[in-house]
Amino acid sequence: MTTASVSGPRPALDPRVDIARADLVEIGLADRVAAARYVEPFAMRCSLPRAAVRAAGDAAAVAVSELLWGEVFDVFEVTGDWAFGRSVADRYVGWAAFAALGETGAKPPQMITARLAPVFSAPDIKAAVIAELPFGAQVAGVPGDRFMALSGGGFIHNRHLAPLPADPISIARLFTGAPYLWGGRTPLGVDCSGLIQASLTAIGIVTPRDSDQQLAALGGAVAFNDRAAGDLVFFPGHVGILATRDRLFHANAHWMAVVEEPLADVIARLHTAGVEAPVAGVRRL
Repeated sequence: MTTASVSGPRPALDPRVDIARADLVEIGLADRVAAARYVEPFAMRCSLPRAAVRAAGDAAAVAVSELLWGEVFDVFEVTGDWAFGRSVADRYVGWAAFAALGETGAKPPQMITARLAPVFSAPDIKAAVIAELPFGAQVAGVPGDRFMALSGGGFIHNRHLAPLPADPISIARLFTGAPYLWGGRTPLGVDCSGLIQASLTAIGIVTPRDSDQQLAALGGAVAFNDRAAGDLVFFPGHVGILATRDRLFHANAHWMAVVEEPLADVIARLHTAGVEAPVAGVRRL
């Protein structure tokens, strides 16, 4: 008896996560895309508190995402002052300033869990602050009774590395009042999908970058009338998390901030803007 292998059609390439330019194709796609030039990346780590990932190698290009301190960026090409590559954490493709990247070194074992953590010059809360790292930044160092001595210098208070609650809405609330920023991923500035990604990644749920990717990848479908606190509600180009059955917590360009408001108000605004089917889906984690 022979057993036939069954395989469905491969998903279409997505330029947000797949590198298949006319002049450069990632080596991992060699079996799918014919090219004259295949490239193996080299890893670098973000060495700034936060660095924009842009749609093109130009400081004026739109920011599509961000790298945070300690996150790894696979570099496929360096052109002038810019590195073209992909974030390892969420596989998002774009251009980062080469000056924002450094050697990878050892894997950072801990994450900043405060909205913003000062890096002190000495293990003393009265010492000079030499940097500030946002929520989600990855750090490595030697733990101490009150401070972690960072590998590259400076000290982080242990309170700013404390374990987080297990529910995403409690983590999302750390971003309350944060300004809305397209491409942002921190309480210094965040967009709708960045808020969801940061909240879920912090509790170990691998989360894509954009809202349509999150709709396709996260949780199980729930009927709108069966929604509950903690569910993700998706709209055309937007996403938020339910604080209660009828209140949405989200980063949005209407208020230009992270706010909690009645879900009905969000839906009404979309109706007013001409969106006939405002809710694209509800997902339960």
